[in-house]
Amino acid sequence: SVYVTRKGGTIVTCASTSGYTHEYDNRYLWMSLKRIVGSHFANYREAWEANRLIAKGKIHPTLSKVYPLEETGQAAHDVHRNVHQGKVGVLCLAPREGLGVRDPELRAKHLDAINLFRDAA
Repeated sequence: SVYVTRKGGTIVTCASTSGYTHEYDNRYLWMSLKRIVGSHFANYREAWEANRLIAKGKIHPTLSKVYPLEETGQAAHDVHRNVHQGKVGVLCLAPREGLGVRDPELRAKHLDAINLFRDAA
């Protein structure tokens, strides 16, 4: 991002999903008057409350579409062109969805709400 951001632009990092070690040539940042801003979803209390509301079924994490790893480029293209609804996911190390579910009964109870925007165009 430091290399491709326009002069005077801002790079926003959130959660460092590509890893916590970031390396770049500082000249691209300094000489082009760019800046890096850290961002996050929430503080500890807000994150705890969001998880509590999800567990109670008051908030439903939804995905409109899930792509296999081979279609990562298409996922990025769809998000870039804003042809998606809500959130999209890419299966990176999982052969199918749902493998990280720890409470299948709770998930089944809210499955209609979770899939509300699935395959919406």
